[in-house]
Amino acid sequence: MNTYQHFIKNEWVEPDSGQYFDALDPFSGETWAKLPQGNAIDVDRAATAAAVAMEGPWSKMSATDRGMLLYRLGALIESNAQKLAEVESRDNGKLLSEVLGQVRYAAKYFYYYGGLADKIQGAVIPNDKPKVFNYTRYEPVGVVATITPWNSSLLLTAWKVAPALCAGNTIVAKPSEHTSVSMFELAKLFVEAGFPPGVFNVITGFGKDVGEPLVAHPAVSVVAFTGGDEGGRRVAVQAAQHFKRCTLELGGKSPNIVFDDADLTNAANGVVTGIFSAGGQTCMAGSRLLLQESIHDEFVERLLTICKDAKIGNPAEPGVQVGPVATKPQFDKVVSYIDIAKSEGANCVLGGKTRSGNGYGAGQFVEPTIFTGVNNSMRIAQEEVFGPILSVLKFKDEDDAVRIGNDIRFGLAAGVWTKSLHRAMYMSEKLRAGTVWINNYRSTSFTTPFGGFKDSGLGREGGVEAVKEFLEVKSVWVSTDLQMPDPFIRKY
Repeated sequence: MNTYQHFIKNEWVEPDSGQYFDALDPFSGETWAKLPQGNAIDVDRAATAAAVAMEGPWSKMSATDRGMLLYRLGALIESNAQKLAEVESRDNGKLLSEVLGQVRYAAKYFYYYGGLADKIQGAVIPNDKPKVFNYTRYEPVGVVATITPWNSSLLLTAWKVAPALCAGNTIVAKPSEHTSVSMFELAKLFVEAGFPPGVFNVITGFGKDVGEPLVAHPAVSVVAFTGGDEGGRRVAVQAAQHFKRCTLELGGKSPNIVFDDADLTNAANGVVTGIFSAGGQTCMAGSRLLLQESIHDEFVERLLTICKDAKIGNPAEPGVQVGPVATKPQFDKVVSYIDIAKSEGANCVLGGKTRSGNGYGAGQFVEPTIFTGVNNSMRIAQEEVFGPILSVLKFKDEDDAVRIGNDIRFGLAAGVWTKSLHRAMYMSEKLRAGTVWINNYRSTSFTTPFGGFKDSGLGREGGVEAVKEFLEVKSVWVSTDLQMPDPFIRKY
């Protein structure tokens, strides 16, 4: 069993408290690693190290050289993908096959932003002032605090860290206390890649002890957070008190909308991918299925055929399709929503049960569950469950689908299944969501911005837009006039 320490200035540092907490395997329920229990003193050490690094070799490095380090890190992630995936799968219970794909894809974020590092360009701005030259330049904001959840720790870290480093900032990373091991394994690769001390730091612990002091620390300029909307709201309030920027990628209750002219086979597969892949433990889950009335019964039958024999079990075993819920509190929450849905009058047509006993380890398994007869006022249709539960609602026409789809406080994503180009374009315009997928679901890329409307967050991750979240823009005015005008009169 490994015992990890904080990673600060490229060194392993004993926690100030001297205390450690358990990393639990969600499948077996066993402790498999020990993690440092951080506090405000540890936060100060890490944030100070990151601030000092902003003034050291990192700041003197050319953008091209910074990009080469990012590219080298991406190559190391790719070559160590199997080990990283095994660690993360054991940490959060996601299928090893899925996590391996995520880790390999995370490497591409570092490749992309490594190539972008020396292409951040200001502009010469034509202006109405004679004999004055005006241009803009972009500068790093400073220390960036990244706070990531337990469902996709390495991939979501790449979403934040790669563009922040591309822009020339330094990092203090705080992973979820439930899934911290993979972040320490990633930190080893930063050393191997040749990053200067203090550019990337990792501290672990609980929100009150580490997360809150990190957001409030005076050396931190930007907070990049992924998590639930309640946690995001606390981060936003705390950051605002210190006039700090924050990016918030928060919850979702995304509508996956199937029209009667869709390819129903593809749509059914897309709906399953949207909710039962990753066990529904993803912010972009298509947890509300909106079906046009004329195809409701037929489409539900298609889903039952696909899902009724889904293989549930050890996420490390080949062929397993549904793994355990990542944490015991989340397992209890998911189970409670099954009871809530039944009490509200929804009809459970698949699943609704837990699995335990031989082959199911600690028993944190929830069967893929489908509820029909759901109306949009029910809690099961309005609140993020973050588990393998699908709510099915009926709609009449395009406007009805838009009304139901938008009648939610979240706005992270939406899916539309149709063969009509006109309908696809109309729906993509009317749906209030940061991402709209047409005839596919859960596609993301390092080239493309991702983020939410409404309570689903602030800012964007991915693409060129992500780098802008970690840059200050400076306007520079250069006079070419050899004689100053009257100093008592402002020159407009």
